[in-house]
Amino acid sequence: MSANDPYSPLMAHLGFPESDRLRTLLKNMMNEDEAEMVATLPSSVEDTAKKVGKSKDEVQKVLDKLYFDGVVIPKGDFINRDFFNFARHGMGQFHDGTQASSMRDMVKDKEFYELWHDFVINEWYPAKGKAAIEAKSPRQRIVPAYLSVKDVPDLLPHENFRELLKAQDMIAVVPCSCRYRTTSVEEQCDYTTEIDRWNCIQFNRGADYAVKRGSGKQLSIEEAIELCDQVEQDGLLHMWPNADLMAGAGVSCQCCRDCCMDYVPMDALEESIGNVWEKSRFVAVVDQDKCTGCQDCVDRCQFDAIDMIRVKTAATKKGKKGKLKSTITDDNCWGCGVCVLACDEANALTMKAVRPPEFIPAMPKR
Repeated sequence: MSANDPYSPLMAHLGFPESDRLRTLLKNMMNEDEAEMVATLPSSVEDTAKKVGKSKDEVQKVLDKLYFDGVVIPKGDFINRDFFNFARHGMGQFHDGTQASSMRDMVKDKEFYELWHDFVINEWYPAKGKAAIEAKSPRQRIVPAYLSVKDVPDLLPHENFRELLKAQDMIAVVPCSCRYRTTSVEEQCDYTTEIDRWNCIQFNRGADYAVKRGSGKQLSIEEAIELCDQVEQDGLLHMWPNADLMAGAGVSCQCCRDCCMDYVPMDALEESIGNVWEKSRFVAVVDQDKCTGCQDCVDRCQFDAIDMIRVKTAATKKGKKGKLKSTITDDNCWGCGVCVLACDEANALTMKAVRPPEFIPAMPKR
């Protein structure tokens, strides 16, 4: 490649300096002149104009376009955009910023999503999974479905998803970047349809970013709670930073095993999701006398924690094997609670706390 290749510094910044797949993807998002401007960042519009030898108005127009495309992000507020960054937080931010947007269309932008999918499956996910294995502790934790634990005594505020929502100054929802991509490449999610309902929840500055650039929509607290009730009924998983904080998170993904940028890499490497996610303080408990053997909980569990076994009771006739009943392997249970919601007729499943409050790490004091 030429020494003047504008894509090379962007690829290096994202951690894949030799990736032909990433280069092709970047070319899909910006031409060489635009990439040259992005390569000057972080920078003010005025300084970038001087570096690339173009007018300030021309540079402003290009960087504004790339802002709405999710490629660059303004420093400060999102209205007076006079200073820009490029993926300051790395590939994850770039992945979500460019894909999680109402301005993308899963049909019209199919080539864009195919390029992304090719890159993440073959390069980013393997690297991401290996990095997770080497990490010292999980960076995210499961927050149990509120409707599964709302009546459990001593539920802590930072594991009560409704209270977490209420603690935010601003909430917005955007399309899930992972599900938009997998749907576009015809790998439809088994749990929900993102085109019918967006599920990725943004908070505070992240929410302001989504609203200002038009990639998502603002939610009232009532709308956010209603969305989360639907999320839980679909069996999606609430994510939160692995600490006892109430505010300060930028996003809460509503995850599933077949699409998630955390789970898919770990499954591909045949490694535990415990490298990435911490369990909640809870496990599910089954009352086998109430269990009807419907297996809805087995279908709902994303952690391989529930099996069906033959259980003989006093009413089991001689020579019969007994009825199928669900059984839970506690070590495999991440305490998400979505199985409890699937058992809404028999009410055979409940949640109980099995770990102390200090299991959730304290947020370091500044």
